[in-house]
Amino acid sequence: MSKDITSRSEDYSQWYIDLVRKAGLADYSAVKGCMVIKPYGFAIWENMRDTLDRMFKETGHVNAYFPLFIPKSFLSKEAAHVEGFAKECAVVTHYRLKNAEDGSGVVVDPDARLEEELIVRPTSETIIWNTYRDWIQSYRDLPLLINQWANVVRWEMRTRLFLRTAEFLWQEGHTAHATREEAIEETRKMLDVYATFAEEWMALPVIKGVKTANECFAGAEDTYCIEALMQDGKALQAGTSHFLGQNFAKAFDVQFSSKEGTLEYVWATSWGVSTRLMGALVMAHSDDEGLIIPPKIAPHQVVIVPIPKPLAELDEAINNVAKELRTRGIRVKIDTDDQNRPGYKFAEYEKIGIPVRLAVGARDLAAGTIEVARRDTREKQSVALEGIGDYVANLLDEIQRNLFERAKSFRDERITRVDSWEEFIKALDEKGGFVSAHWDGTGETEDLIKDETKATIRCIPLNNPQEQGVCVRTGKPSTQRVLFARAY
Repeated sequence: MSKDITSRSEDYSQWYIDLVRKAGLADYSAVKGCMVIKPYGFAIWENMRDTLDRMFKETGHVNAYFPLFIPKSFLSKEAAHVEGFAKECAVVTHYRLKNAEDGSGVVVDPDARLEEELIVRPTSETIIWNTYRDWIQSYRDLPLLINQWANVVRWEMRTRLFLRTAEFLWQEGHTAHATREEAIEETRKMLDVYATFAEEWMALPVIKGVKTANECFAGAEDTYCIEALMQDGKALQAGTSHFLGQNFAKAFDVQFSSKEGTLEYVWATSWGVSTRLMGALVMAHSDDEGLIIPPKIAPHQVVIVPIPKPLAELDEAINNVAKELRTRGIRVKIDTDDQNRPGYKFAEYEKIGIPVRLAVGARDLAAGTIEVARRDTREKQSVALEGIGDYVANLLDEIQRNLFERAKSFRDERITRVDSWEEFIKALDEKGGFVSAHWDGTGETEDLIKDETKATIRCIPLNNPQEQGVCVRTGKPSTQRVLFARAY
């Protein structure tokens, strides 16, 4: 175990914080509840962002940008929306400071009060749908498929780096459609995009489902989600896609002339993922030695370390290996540190999760070999320099697959079917993970279970089979199982 990282078995929460900070992903800021994303953490986020952005554009979406500030009156136009976000909003009331008369510093100028307060966006449905009213007149203007990369503010008092902060980065898609069917298809399509990204790029197995009415996004008719499982047995919502119906179109009077010449309200969706995915990445794969990053999103997929120190012939060999790897599109870092010993450097590269480490010294060079270490299993072996490009490319693919299969096996082993309240409690307390149980379909029972166990319904899985049974808590009739878990 890395000496400066608490072990998972000792204190999982502290392990997570230690790892995020010691691996250089993020740190606390001078603003309470906010974080600083450090360069290495931002490099991972950039890889995630760029991949998702490409996937969005491949499905016909384009990027735009809307204001950070939202007039307070906009939030009042959709009742469920304002109720859902009112307690999390940061409010701007003045637009100017001035020097205090006693020379003590700057104060808010009381004469600079805004006529209408502005909300720092917690999400952008209202400002965007107010804009869409001017953009949409006819069925020819539809569908409107827009995404925004931005920061948002949801005032949080109990924070945790990446998982819950007052300000965070995300993307939010906002689309407009002529029919209900098209909007629902869009909602499901973007959920599939998120699931594909999570599984194929983050090596993070997810369960696709729909939220209960209690857990639905404020202002939506239906919220779809992907749910993942962390190594401590807690669930984490990794992405959501919302079918908004015509709620926001009616609130902001967004209508269009149909092909038949009638005036109709637009159908809407919104969907988003955030830097919370960084927390999922850390907790799903990493160990007591540090980060484990899937190769597809690692800033450096390979690091090459010369031993014991750079020599002219060694430099040439290392540069040739790096060139061979880079021609295959592999992201390579060459270690140039001549101050620290190899063992220290190996530990540091393990801590930041570089998937493959290559070490080569004069004896390796003479033998025509190079030492290859993989981060996921920490296995090492000597490999011929000739053909090293193909070997490493195949190894990166193998590591990517292994991380997904390992996480999937962990998740699948922790999905427990129960039929009684005693089994339910036992599964939560002793095993963790997802508990598949019957529920009577009422919000009252959902709240009761949450109050008694801190477990929530994470989702009703898509294509959930109909199955007659009785609710584990009330004994009332139930037609399907849902997935409960304690969650982040």
